[in-house]
Amino acid sequence: MTNLRLTFFLLLFSSFVFASQEQSQTSIEETNDSIQNLLNEAEVSINIVDVDKALDLLNQSLQLSKEIDHKRYMALSSTLLGKLYYVRHDFDRAKTEIQRAISIQREIDDDLGLAYSYVNFAKVFTLENDLNRANKYLNLARSIYNNYDNKEHLGIVALNQGIVNLNLEEQYEKAIQRFNFAEEYLKDSDDLYELSRLYYFRGKAYRLNGNIEAAESEANKGLELGSEEGFHGMIMSTNRLLSEIYEDKGEPQKALKYLQQSNKMREAIFNMNKEALASEANAKYGVDAMRSTLNELTLQNEEQERSLKVNKLTTILSVALITILSLLTLSLYKNNNLRARANDLLQKKNSELTRAKENAERASMAKAQFLSTITHELRTPLYAVTGLTHLLLEENPTENQKEHLNSLKFSGEYLLSLINNILDLNKLEANKVEVMETSFNLKKRISDVLVALKNSADEKGTKIHFDFDESIPKRIKGDPLIISQILINLIGNSIKFTTEGDIWISVNKLREENKFVFLQFEIKDNGEGITKEKQKSIFENFTQGSTQINRKFGGTGLGLSIVKNLITLLGSKIDLESELGKGSKFTFELKFEELEGKKSQMKTKDEEIADTPPPKDIMANKKILIVEDNKINQMITRKILEKNNVICDVADTGTIAIDKVQNNHFDLILMDIHMPGISGIEATIEIRKFNEEIPIIALTAVTLDENLDEFYLNGFNDIIPKPYKTEEFFNKINKYLALKETTV
Repeated sequence: MTNLRLTFFLLLFSSFVFASQEQSQTSIEETNDSIQNLLNEAEVSINIVDVDKALDLLNQSLQLSKEIDHKRYMALSSTLLGKLYYVRHDFDRAKTEIQRAISIQREIDDDLGLAYSYVNFAKVFTLENDLNRANKYLNLARSIYNNYDNKEHLGIVALNQGIVNLNLEEQYEKAIQRFNFAEEYLKDSDDLYELSRLYYFRGKAYRLNGNIEAAESEANKGLELGSEEGFHGMIMSTNRLLSEIYEDKGEPQKALKYLQQSNKMREAIFNMNKEALASEANAKYGVDAMRSTLNELTLQNEEQERSLKVNKLTTILSVALITILSLLTLSLYKNNNLRARANDLLQKKNSELTRAKENAERASMAKAQFLSTITHELRTPLYAVTGLTHLLLEENPTENQKEHLNSLKFSGEYLLSLINNILDLNKLEANKVEVMETSFNLKKRISDVLVALKNSADEKGTKIHFDFDESIPKRIKGDPLIISQILINLIGNSIKFTTEGDIWISVNKLREENKFVFLQFEIKDNGEGITKEKQKSIFENFTQGSTQINRKFGGTGLGLSIVKNLITLLGSKIDLESELGKGSKFTFELKFEELEGKKSQMKTKDEEIADTPPPKDIMANKKILIVEDNKINQMITRKILEKNNVICDVADTGTIAIDKVQNNHFDLILMDIHMPGISGIEATIEIRKFNEEIPIIALTAVTLDENLDEFYLNGFNDIIPKPYKTEEFFNKINKYLALKETTV
């Protein structure tokens, strides 16, 4: 009987769980449908230039996308916001929104979304007359659509490339050819807005090329389609084009008629989004006019009643008026002199401020250029140090040699850490660090940091104790990279100053407010400690407890400064308690968005990729071309690859690399950037002219944080900064070799 009850209870519980899961899945699907409908309706509103409605719909879709953490819809909402802004000619905001979308789409590998964003980015650059960049983004979009054989969007790309040609001098024939190509793909398309754009721009191209009859035909087709679908912007533009066509034909009456229609539509578009303001203004001015009329009538009656008295006072008032005017003239003369002197002084101060601003900008540029140059000069020899150390450690050294090699490895990693700290601090001071929010497991993130620091702690004979409040949600929303950087610096600092002691790391939940959870982080050690005097300046750049501490433990004093800046960036502050000889305790509080329910248990795309084991023996017998002018770097990279059964070839210059790729088969190219003759970027551009398939990875010592777009635009698939960790090196090479095999 007991077993029967237990079985019944389990069946009932299973049914309840299944029903809950099914209900949750249905809710997510309904939200997805709602977002898609909002985005579709928003795009229609943009096409008919109903700006206010489009903005409202896109804000709704963005909010819903954030609630379910749907990054693809978040990116698409940002792209459409960018499209809305460039329709309004607010190009800076348009580029900001589209760049945000591109960043998300690259993160989640949304190729089609990325291509859509590239097309809209190109439209912005076309309107700004930056035609070279517009063409580059259109080529990137075309490459993606070719991979998916997406004919309709290839037609849209061709249309926009024709518009670019139309803006270039004497390229009207080429523009018409591209428009004809676009029509083949768009004539059966449901995207009638792009079809109306095609008719308008082809008509414009015919007019510029001297074919007036064809121009008139195309413009009329565009006007007819725009009128049927309510595309207000296209109606305005095609009417203006027809006015120019009839002016060319010597028909001024028709030209005037279409010009009036264009101006009428322009006014209608303005009123569509400003109707309420206009009504309010009309009402206000109507009341003011009525008041003015009543006042005039009143004054006229008073004038008639007092006319006799006024005549008697005319002489007295005339003399008084002359006196007042004389005094007023004198006052104005003095005021003008004072104002002129004030303007001269203000112009002088403005000139001084302008010069000071220009000097500050030049100093900032010089600092950035210096850091870029010195970073490259340091990373290049450091690559040789770390690479040779790695090779020697794999060649079965004696214990004595191994000890020396490990010391050399530590020194190289320390120097790389110093370089990275200086660059991190420079980015923080220049406000170039952005907080990126994503779902992650905080406990696992901290555990990964502790694993990375375990060897350093073991070498110092120090034990690390980790206490994590289990009531903290498993998945929260925040910036995991910034959290890792804060903890690495703080825990690494404690390890540095604690020998044969203990370090305690604890994370506790303080409170919950709505969807947010507030956590307290504490890092405590029983190491050297810090004096009261030094605690006031310990978070400043290049500051350490004392000169003796610097000599004993090393370091630059940048770690805690970086920590303070990062915590401030997250809207919090860090507190320090310390006593010399007894240890230190750092505490800070951070706010995270809590992710609950089934969604909180779902892995992010990055975690799924990280959990996927790398392909086995994918590198064996693959041919890789190393393009590098430095002989030592050539030898290191070649030996590291050949240990994994890779067949290597080397090119000393970009010119040699182009020739080798033309006449030989390679599975992948590792391309250095700075080389004699043509650079790695120029060599890649030339290779892409005849080979668009081969993966090309930039293996370079250049700092890339602000130039990633330029690398991708010029044909690179990925970048590995030197010096690199061998795990990262092999992971990226394996990734592109595996992708190449799946596409063959």
